[in-house]
Amino acid sequence: MALQSCMGATLKCSFGAAPAVLSVTPRGTNISVGGLPAANILDFVPMLNIPNFGMCAAPTNPAVITATAAAAGVLTPVPCVPVITEPWVPGSPTVFINKSPALNNTSTCLCKWLGVINIVNPAQTVLQIP
Repeated sequence: MALQSCMGATLKCSFGAAPAVLSVTPRGTNISVGGLPAANILDFVPMLNIPNFGMCAAPTNPAVITATAAAAGVLTPVPCVPVITEPWVPGSPTVFINKSPALNNTSTCLCKWLGVINIVNPAQTVLQIP
């Protein structure tokens, strides 16, 4: 079983230099775990739910490509600006929060620059969900 992810969950991008903290979108119904708002798979909006990861070193990021070319081919990270267009996957198959699958700590999200975003700490350790 996985753990329900909540507001304050720690995130890591495979091309990011620093961790980030998940922010859960306020909803009509307040579902929480241990006083923390519970997340669902729709909490994926860049800069609203998922902030930047410090510096980006994705070789597919056009800004990294430009900076690397200017540095004579030496990989040069640039400030991270996540470009996420799809919800977290897979989410819980049986637990729903506001009609969307609950976000668990095994879910991942993809950045347009091919970075894989993982949940490294779900912000709570009590509630297990599928």
